This record gives sequence, structure tokens and C-alpha cells, in this order.
Amino acid sequence: MAISHDADKLIRQLSLVAFLMAERRALTAREVKSCVEGYADMSDEAFARRFYSDRTELTALGVPLESQRDEFTGEELYTLRSEQYFLPAIELSDDELAALQTCLYLLEGQFAYSEPLRLALQNLALGRPGLPAVPSESAVRVNVLGTDYSADMPGRLSKLEAAISKQRTVRFTYWSIGRDELSERVVNPYALFSDSGSWYLVGQDLDREAERMFRVSRIRGDIRFATRRERDFRTPQDYDTSSLRGRPAWQVGEAIGEAQVAVSPDTAWWVKRAFAERGVVEEGIFTTSYSDLGQLAGWILRQDGRARPLKPPELVDAVAEGVDRVIAVHERRAPRVAEPVERVEPTGEGSDRHAGPLVPERFAVLQSLLAHLLAACGETQEATLAVDEMTERFGVDRETLEEQLQLLNLINFGGGCYAVVSKVDGDEIRVEKELFGDVFRGSPRLTPLEARAIRLALEFVGPMIAAEAATPLERVRQKLEATFGQFDLEEPPPLPEATTHEEELIRTLSQGIARRRLVEITYLSAVDSALTTRAVEPYSLERRLPHWYIHTWDTTRDAERSFRLDRMQSATLLDEAYEPRDEFDPTELKEARTVTVWYSPAVARWRLERPSAVQLVDGAALEEIAIGSTSWLASEIFAARGDGVVVRPNDLRAEIATRARALQKELKLKSRKRTRTSASSKTKTKAKPKATAKSKKSTTGGNKARETDKDEAKTKASASR
Repeated sequence: MAISHDADKLIRQLSLVAFLMAERRALTAREVKSCVEGYADMSDEAFARRFYSDRTELTALGVPLESQRDEFTGEELYTLRSEQYFLPAIELSDDELAALQTCLYLLEGQFAYSEPLRLALQNLALGRPGLPAVPSESAVRVNVLGTDYSADMPGRLSKLEAAISKQRTVRFTYWSIGRDELSERVVNPYALFSDSGSWYLVGQDLDREAERMFRVSRIRGDIRFATRRERDFRTPQDYDTSSLRGRPAWQVGEAIGEAQVAVSPDTAWWVKRAFAERGVVEEGIFTTSYSDLGQLAGWILRQDGRARPLKPPELVDAVAEGVDRVIAVHERRAPRVAEPVERVEPTGEGSDRHAGPLVPERFAVLQSLLAHLLAACGETQEATLAVDEMTERFGVDRETLEEQLQLLNLINFGGGCYAVVSKVDGDEIRVEKELFGDVFRGSPRLTPLEARAIRLALEFVGPMIAAEAATPLERVRQKLEATFGQFDLEEPPPLPEATTHEEELIRTLSQGIARRRLVEITYLSAVDSALTTRAVEPYSLERRLPHWYIHTWDTTRDAERSFRLDRMQSATLLDEAYEPRDEFDPTELKEARTVTVWYSPAVARWRLERPSAVQLVDGAALEEIAIGSTSWLASEIFAARGDGVVVRPNDLRAEIATRARALQKELKLKSRKRTRTSASSKTKTKAKPKATAKSKKSTTGGNKARETDKDEAKTKASASR
């Protein structure tokens, strides 16, 4: 077999680990050079360089090689204790492990980290019988959708994960959406995180000498390493992104004041739960800090009368002005719609495109495969495994599997001692355990990438895992923390109160689906002004980041209805059973009405990040939106504060104007007539606060992360639905 440079490095690194573990004593660099596969033929200079590089990479992969100086000779001594290499004992029940296995099926195909997750689950499940080979019933009832997931996203995340792990500086072209300009950025990447269905990178922008946050979907072209060095920087200790997550649109950037908003009794509980970390609700008053009054005004108007601004006076003025503009643009003639910009299909050249999700580190795959082969042998010297079972288990094709098996055959413990010999024979793999085979019989610790995959899985579908396992999500997560190895890993964000509540709701709704029983829910919709109680037949759960949805037949309304779980106050399983409706496939807004909405150039760029929006030659955007009710549409149009205008049908334009005048009276707002009332005229007046946005900071515990674009607030506002 011809050995590539990468394969040669893998054999060398695995042989180094094997030699250190087998010897069980401190070893000198001279002993490593003479005994470990791949080093012996190197010059002293080449060995020093390669040995340092291998140690650095192994440490980054969670294999902690320790060193200490010999007090007599002054030589550096190296050790690797087995307890630092192997996965520690973990008290996961079979139900908990099966639920984690189910989450792989929930996420596969839509989750960039599905392959590292698969590998992590293989390590956790080693030697555990009876795990499901097919998804459970609940798995096929859950659909996970992310707003930013695209064909090139896994490639970008893979490059950034590698740069963060190796602490390498990256260079890329970035679209600053607020300024609508492309620029070259050189960044020391500190962390990646997902928030509200979008991926973000935080790091030190070297040209601007400040921390910045970048939305990954706005990176254009390739992500490249800026240098050829093995390491370019060191990530600040205890770096934490928790304060950057879950921020409402009005808190993106440095706080400049505090506002008070009166909320109706039927809405106060929802505001308290949804924004528990971002404000306080007391006696019907929501107090929250803000960095952008316009975004807070838009949120108030989206509540369609359930929230009223109190102070500061500038907030009251912004809300009143927003209503004035909505009335003005809907009582006069609809705006003229320009021609659409000719769409140019991307060629795919020069971008980080991968056909599938992130690929796990090959070193980690070989570790896991070796442990699996040796575990199959057990106390005997031989074992036979099915090729198809192994390709499915590790998510590889037959050719790749054969290549990996051949590499494992070359791992040298030093002195010509090996761990395993395996060979593909037809549809079977014949395995023979060698003298030192038992040294690698346990599961290796998870790599940082595998640990992140598990954490993200818990973040995306954790409540479903808890429901499947009949175990609180926090308990499952605490057990898994012990598996993340001896390496620095950002602390997971604390489970918010809303997640704990969703966990309880999903458990009840899942029971209703499985047992075919009615569920009584108390719900606050975007349409009703008060809480309503419904008896529903639950059919399917859907995870559309950042929210969970349940699709049902509402027996109270005798119609199909879909409900957002964060707006559900309670759910109670009833004794009454229901028969599934023939050919009933609940789909949200199946009989929706289509509305055409025009967005001014001031906000068009943010709407164009949605695939349903079309760019117009005058800088505006046009979008076809499916709606289930006029009330929902009104709340969305109000939130746009005159920058979103219903073009057709005409009857809805009149309804929006009428509803806006009624809202003006409900909130006791004084009309603020302006000489310029057109939606497009606001572009210039809104540009001023953006100009200073780049100088603002957001404190992150001991760190300070500064936004690349404060306009991220607009993105979140336009994506909210």
C-alpha cells in the first residue's frame, strides 16, 4: 500500500501513543526516536520539528502527553497514562444512551456535526448491547430545520473548527451587511456558536485590533490559513460566549439605556419566560436594557397591543412614529415595484463546499475503529465482523474502511509489537488480536470536535432526548461532561428556564402522540389577545430553530393547527383517546393565503437572506409570504415600522391600515406627522446610528466581544416569526 503524507503522520502519531502507553514509564526523546514507527530515519532536526508538531496535534485531539524534566540528566521525559487516554466510566442508562442514539437520526442530513456525533456515540456505546439499530418512533416525527444550513456551511464550519483547534489565524472575505460592502478580514478565531438557527464566529480582527463577531453565512469564498506556522496565537483563558447567545435584537451591542414596557397579564408570563436573562417583569412592567431603541420599538409593535411603551420618551416616540408610517404607507397607493435583479447562479468555484457534514479527525476514527475491533475479539484472539455493519456503524464506504484497516495494521508499539491484524475477506472482516492488543481495548476519550457535536445535539434536540429517556436533560448533560477529556473546552451555556419548560411540554406531547390521547393546552398566539385553552390531537413535533412546534388537529376549532411551544403555558395529557385521521398529514399553513410584501432599501438586505425574497433593481426587495391569519401579518408589518408594505391583495392593505389606527388608540399614541412619510425616505435617517455601531462593545464575562455589524439585530428581527 502506498503511504501518503497524511497516512504516514497518522501511523506515527498512533504508534507514539501506543509506545508511551505500553511502556508505562517516562521516556526520553531519544527512546521515542529509535523505537516509534516513522521517526528513526529522520535527522535530529527533522525529528525535533515533527515530534513537537505531533505532540501539539495530539494534545489538541484530547490525548494529553505529559512532560517533565529529569532532575539528574536535564532531559525531557514524556508519559501518557492510560486513565488519561480512555473514556472514563459513565453511568448512562440504556434508555439514556438509546435516546442519544435517536438524536443522531433526528439530526442526520441537517446537522453539520452529525459524523462527529456518530463517532462519539460509537465510543459511548462500546460494549453496550441492545441499542437500537433503527430510529425510534419519535425520531421520524421530528424534523430539524436551521435557517443557515446550506450546502457550503459544513465546509466553512470544518475550516473554522480546524483553525480554532490549532489556533491558526484565518483570512476570508466578509460581507458587512450593514454597510453593504465586502472586505478582507484577518482573524484569530476564538469560538464558534449557534444562536437562533445561525452560526457565528467570534475572534480578534487583527486589522481592526478588536474582537469582532461574524455571521458564518456572510463569509464569501474560501476560508484560508493566513500563515504556514503550526500555531499563530493562544485563545484567551476561560473564553466564554454565553453572553452573546440568545440576545434579543434590541440588545445587540453596548447598552445605552434602560426601558420600561407595560405588558398585559396574559402576556407577562411569556415575556418573563422568554427574556428571563434579558430583563425583569414585575407587576406587569417589563424592564430591559437596550442598545437600539428602534429594534425595541419594533418588538413592542409586533405584540399588536399586548405591550405598551412607558419610558424613555424616545421609545414612546419611536413606537408612535412607527405606527404613523404604517398607516401612511397603507392608506395611499402601494409603492411602485421595480424590476427584479437578474439572478446569477453561483458556480461553486472558490468556496468551501463539502458534499456532506463535517468529517471527524481521521486520528479519532482510527482510535474508535481499533477499540471496536479489539472489543469484538473480547477474551479470544480472533473475531469476524460483517463489512456492511462496520461501514454503516462508522459512516464510511467499503474502500475507506479497507484503507483504515490497513493503517491500523501498521501501528507499532515499539520493537516490532503490534495491536491487531485485520483483513477484508468478501463480506467479512477477519480480525486477529496481537500481543499488545488489550492495551487499546477500551474507548478513547472524545475529541473536542466530538464533544462539541454532543453539546450541540443536546442544544438542538435535548428536550426530545430527555423525553425519550424519561430523564431530565440537565442530568444527562452532567453525566456527559465527564467524557470530554483533559482539554480546555468552553463551558456549555446554562439551560435557560424556557428550555426546562419546553422539556416538560415535549414529554407530555410525546406521550400524547405515542398513546394517541388528547392533550389540553393553554396557549398565547400571535393572533389572540388573551390565553386560550384548546383540546388537540397531537401528531408531530418539529424543531425549526430556534423554536419547537407541534402540529395537531385542534378539536376546539375543528381544524388543523400548529403551535409554537415557547408560547404554550401548559400541556395536560387527557384520558380521552383519539383515532388517527385517515390520510391526515398535518402541515403548518397548508391552506395559507399568499401575500406580497415590499421591503424598502433600508431593510431589504436582511430580508434577502431569506430564499423567498427577491432583490429589485432599486435596492428594495419583494417577498411572497404565506399567512394563516391577517392578525399575524399585521404584527409582522407593524414590527417593520413602515419599511415593510403589503402590495397585494388590496383588501389586506386596507385591513392593515385600519388595524394600525386601532392600535394607535389602544396604546394611546399621539400621531407624529412628518413631512417625509415614504418608507424609502427613512433610509437616510436610519443610517446615522449604524455609523457608530462598529465602535460598540458587548461584555462576555471576562472577555469583550465587539460586533462586526450591529445590524445583526436587524437580522434577528427579520428572522423572527
